[in-house]
Amino acid sequence: MIAGRLAAVRARIDAACRRAGRDPKGVRLLPISKTVPAERLRAAVAAGIATLGENKVQEAKGKAEALRDLSVAWSIVGHLQTNKAKEVARFAAEFQALDSLRVAEALERRLEIEDRTLDVLVQVNTSGEASKFGLAPEEVAGFVAGLPAFPRLRVGGLMTLAIFSADEARVRRCFRLLCDIRARLREEGPPGLSFDALSMGMSGDFEIAIEEGASVVRVGQAIFGARPTSDAYYWPGAAGAG
Repeated sequence: MIAGRLAAVRARIDAACRRAGRDPKGVRLLPISKTVPAERLRAAVAAGIATLGENKVQEAKGKAEALRDLSVAWSIVGHLQTNKAKEVARFAAEFQALDSLRVAEALERRLEIEDRTLDVLVQVNTSGEASKFGLAPEEVAGFVAGLPAFPRLRVGGLMTLAIFSADEARVRRCFRLLCDIRARLREEGPPGLSFDALSMGMSGDFEIAIEEGASVVRVGQAIFGARPTSDAYYWPGAAGAG
């Protein structure tokens, strides 16, 4: 079932790229495995998935341990508190929600201890909603100006969550704003940082995001099905794991 859904999502990505005149190779699919049991993820890996995205560090860590016999990279896409930086520095390959210099400092310290680097994207709140994390658009330039001080953070671009709305025009505005911010950073941002990646679009809007220039789309439910209502962590040994 996962393999079939994954193929369907990839077909939709290809179709969106064709509509936008883009090469599908320029769009990376990041499956979001939040609440999906580790054993179900084995089928996803068997279907060709090499990287999985998780919102919560504790859940991601548990799944990484459960699947340590497989070659899987882990991307943390949710808000990070400084006290979780140690864990991210140990096992994650990517962090897509950087919006705090305090978090950057904490990650840098732990990455030095682990002798690792970490790919990061800067999260921008393009919808202006108070419920969402991320930097306000006008704060981004000042924030990224401080990032060269953290050489173990490999800045690769920007991430956003669009407004949840049936009004396609409002959704597109969020994505276009991120593209505009990226364009300015390419001209005026600090040297040595890359802003090539645009992570935007989820199960409900990833095709619109691709049409607006996304290079990474974060898709969960369209691959793994509807999530349970419980907020329990789902891996072997955790509460609620089946």
